[in-house]
Amino acid sequence: MFVGRRTELSLLSKRLDHIARTGRGLAVALRGRRQVGKSRLVQECCDRSGLPYLYFTAVKGESVTESTGRLLTALAESDLPTDTALSPSTPPPGGWGGMLRILADALPDRPSIVVLDELPWLAEQDDTFDGHLQVAWDRLLSSKPVLLLLLGSDLHMMQRLTAYDRPFYGRADNLTLGPLNLAETAEATGLSGSDAVDAHLITGGLPGIMLRWPAAMPAETYLAEECADPASPLFTVPEQSLASEFPNPDVARRVVEAVGGDARAFANIASTAGGREGAVSSGTLSPLLRQLTDDKQVLAVDQPLSISSGKPALYRVADNSLRLYLAVLRDVQNLTRRGRPEAGFAVFRNRWSSWRGRAVEPLVRASLEQATVTGSVPWPQTQTVGGWWNRQFNPEIDLVGADRGPIATEIYFCGSLKWLGTPFDAHDLRKLQEGAAEVPGFSPSRSGLMVVSRSGAHLPDGAVDVVWTPEDVVDAWRF
Repeated sequence: MFVGRRTELSLLSKRLDHIARTGRGLAVALRGRRQVGKSRLVQECCDRSGLPYLYFTAVKGESVTESTGRLLTALAESDLPTDTALSPSTPPPGGWGGMLRILADALPDRPSIVVLDELPWLAEQDDTFDGHLQVAWDRLLSSKPVLLLLLGSDLHMMQRLTAYDRPFYGRADNLTLGPLNLAETAEATGLSGSDAVDAHLITGGLPGIMLRWPAAMPAETYLAEECADPASPLFTVPEQSLASEFPNPDVARRVVEAVGGDARAFANIASTAGGREGAVSSGTLSPLLRQLTDDKQVLAVDQPLSISSGKPALYRVADNSLRLYLAVLRDVQNLTRRGRPEAGFAVFRNRWSSWRGRAVEPLVRASLEQATVTGSVPWPQTQTVGGWWNRQFNPEIDLVGADRGPIATEIYFCGSLKWLGTPFDAHDLRKLQEGAAEVPGFSPSRSGLMVVSRSGAHLPDGAVDVVWTPEDVVDAWRF
């Protein structure tokens, strides 16, 4: 079953319409983390289009001769060539330059699609691949009615492909494929409300994990079954992602594991990721955190949101499935491998509530940002939703809506997020009112209050401007 991705399919369809109308080619560089569904999306696009297409997936570690040979075979077996007898039977001399010329010659005069999957592995084989691709595109491919789709899971290398100082600069549209959104997760799993939110936190919205979720099965039941299977995708997908991104146990991997273990502030990360020599030095950690957030996008950084600059910045693992694996599921998997699945599930249950309470915050903030676009909350001017805290983390405000971040000019609302089994009550309201008053830029006469609660709220009428339930969190994505 193919779920969601309406926006992405529409964007690709729009480009196919342009190709059909103009008779000229377009290139798209599509990047996204492993198991996010890039290949499945592109295959669905090919199938729905009804056009002739070639789908080629690179293999890591192959030689140029092996790769061009496999591409030649895939080309002959595809429905692209008008006459397969004209295609050579052996890889041409000249490596990728010659192979791309053969590919261009095989393209039909009507619209078609060519997919090169795991493109960074082709670039690893040959340092000149980008240059060959640029020459072939400029001289041959772009004049044909072809949609060239370049896929890759290495986010940094895919960004470099079209960077200013690279040969293919300005020749491809850049699209980033993220996880399924919350409403799509609800559709894929057959769940609603807080159960859908739980499923999204557990799977990270990754179709590669979600496809194994039995329809409408509650999260705790699903986890009880999966915790007894050491080869479950819940374990293997994030484990393989970690091994692929960080094959060596170096400082970068230790930093990611430290953040996954809930070391969020700079000093805590430096201490936790340190070795025998002590904490990681600032000179090492600062550029490393920038690389992990900006280039690799494995980590995300949150800063206090108000009209004044604030500290400290807090880091988190961007992929929820990897975040859950590092904090909880890795220990569960180790117990399961030792034949103790019941003990593994007990570890999960002991850590789940506290982990979920922290992990749900960025998800709710994203839902609120989405709701301001659709007009589902009474602060349409809101452009960003974050949180606020001081150096002592007392108070810590879960939700702050503003016109920009991290330093805003206007605070539109402050809110509290309570994702527990008890309703939001008058005691919680007092804490929110007192804490909001300390947020720079919050004004009781101009700024609103809102509550997001897993178990509803027991408050007098008009005590806050908005109360959201888990259903509202999910519905924000239904558009």
